[in-house]
Amino acid sequence: MSILAVAFAASAATAADPEKGKEIYGRCLACHALEYDRVGPRHCGLFGRRAGSVKGFAYSEAMRRSKIVWNEETLDRFLANPPKAVPGTAMTYAGVPDATERADLIAYLKQACK
Repeated sequence: MSILAVAFAASAATAADPEKGKEIYGRCLACHALEYDRVGPRHCGLFGRRAGSVKGFAYSEAMRRSKIVWNEETLDRFLANPPKAVPGTAMTYAGVPDATERADLIAYLKQACK
């Protein structure tokens, strides 16, 4: 397990709050929705899905070729700095630099579409 995964697991186990994550998700709503595509792809069904694979969504070439499969670790790394994680991504949002906020957001996304 990578150092990032260990740090995320420790942070998530002690601090992840889906209710706070729901508030943080408000930042995502300018481009994303849970159940349908907007400027960005839908987030329901995100965990376990390969990046760039929602049928009918026009992803950047960089995202389609990234070979990322979304899980807590890959999402944490991407949300920290999307352009650094996937150079050439169409997602121009600078990211969520705070690790606790990312853990909260990920906890929300994990439970939002069950």
